[in-house]
Amino acid sequence: MQSNLQKIDTFLQKHHVLTLATTKDGVLSACNLFYAFDSEKTSFVVASSDDTTHIEHIKANSKVAGTVVLETKIVGKIEGVQFRGDFLLLEDDGLKKLYLKKFPYALAMNPKLWQIKVDYFKLTDNTLGFGKKIIWTNASL
Repeated sequence: MQSNLQKIDTFLQKHHVLTLATTKDGVLSACNLFYAFDSEKTSFVVASSDDTTHIEHIKANSKVAGTVVLETKIVGKIEGVQFRGDFLLLEDDGLKKLYLKKFPYALAMNPKLWQIKVDYFKLTDNTLGFGKKIIWTNASL
């Protein structure tokens, strides 16, 4: 199971934008966010202000889903991650430092940072064979 998370981490470290899906009262929303990822804490760190639709949704329902994908038309190179987790206000200084190290210009904007604590990943990686799927779930839940 840990080697699955390592493969997912390797993919996520090559990218920096995720698509996030939220819902509130039956209304769906999707947005794109810059992220830093910490595999030990299985968490994304993102910045977002309170006046966005997705944060309004999260205040009512912290369960989220999302994707990170390599955009390509070459079938043999298709890779992407789907995830589910909880969207929380960031309280971990180590994760804050990780985000600001990856996006140092964000420091000047003093962003509000959030943590997405992931409990499920599915990596599709056609470089390992057509339609190859790698699943990771948090065993402690």
